[in-house]
Amino acid sequence: MLFTLFEAAKNSPFKGPLTVAKCDSPAPADAATDYSCEFGSNKYYALCGLGGILSCGITHTAVVPLDLVKCRIQVNPDKYKSVFNGFRVTIKEDGVRGLGKGWAPTFIGYSMQGLCKFGFYEVFKNMYSGILGEENTYLWRTSLYLAASASAEFFADIALSPMEAVKVRIQTQPGFVSTLREAVPLMYKDEGLGGFYKSLVPLWMRQIPYTMMKFACFERTVELLYKHVVPKPRADCTKGEQLVVTFAAGYIAGVFCAIVSHPADTVVSKLNQEKGSTAMEAAKKLGMAGLWKGLTPRIIMIGTLTALQWFIYDAVKVTLRLPRPPPPEMPESLKKKLAEAQE
Repeated sequence: MLFTLFEAAKNSPFKGPLTVAKCDSPAPADAATDYSCEFGSNKYYALCGLGGILSCGITHTAVVPLDLVKCRIQVNPDKYKSVFNGFRVTIKEDGVRGLGKGWAPTFIGYSMQGLCKFGFYEVFKNMYSGILGEENTYLWRTSLYLAASASAEFFADIALSPMEAVKVRIQTQPGFVSTLREAVPLMYKDEGLGGFYKSLVPLWMRQIPYTMMKFACFERTVELLYKHVVPKPRADCTKGEQLVVTFAAGYIAGVFCAIVSHPADTVVSKLNQEKGSTAMEAAKKLGMAGLWKGLTPRIIMIGTLTALQWFIYDAVKVTLRLPRPPPPEMPESLKKKLAEAQE
């Protein structure tokens, strides 16, 4: 499956404004040799996947304490009444080390998710661009971002689901074991392989809208920042300045991501805490108000997380000298058509 998608994207005939590898500043005709690989090559997609591993694995592991408190607020709001109360109760009962519960499945699961999320996004974006053509790619670029990110996240969640189930069980079920190597055989013994995938559908419900917002909002925010806020074109910005814009756009996207995906996130937490329950049963038990418990810490967590992920991902591209296409511009052919229509 991976090889087929890579080949389809690599052989795409389109190299339009969303995909063509352009230099960040005026350079000689042979400047493409400054890149470590060709845009759309298998090496390019593999290195993008590596960037995804680093961006998602590192950031999600770094916020495990906040994620743990957020999950406990979602599944037991009577005991964990707020962020600060949640930290205080957790430290009192488990000590400071207890805040790190679930770090191992978090790191593994979200590294695999990042590999598929960012790697496949680049694949699908290039492939769908080839289907649409240059002009339609520009006109329908937001739809392109949404479709490519949704397609990528479908596969990313399949990779994430087993470790997400283990993580939530470790963090929220009282008396359960606290390490990955103990949790996996216990869960397999009790529930079989299905226990690791029982929350896959609500995970899709949480992550696909989240990722669609994450990528589409980020892409359009970057475009708007360079157009209306940054006082000079991206080609005239230093790499450092470009990364600052990336971080700002990532944080804005992250806030919207948290709000859109929060109810499904609460269901996932409740579902993995209780054996044998379904997504509908968990949602009914939580109620409308309960579905929004823990939103504040999640906005803080996801906003910071998304900003850092985009920053790390873009920094990896800079460090590894990958092609980084600038924000899209209207094709000359489309400009001529619009000018002719106005005459």
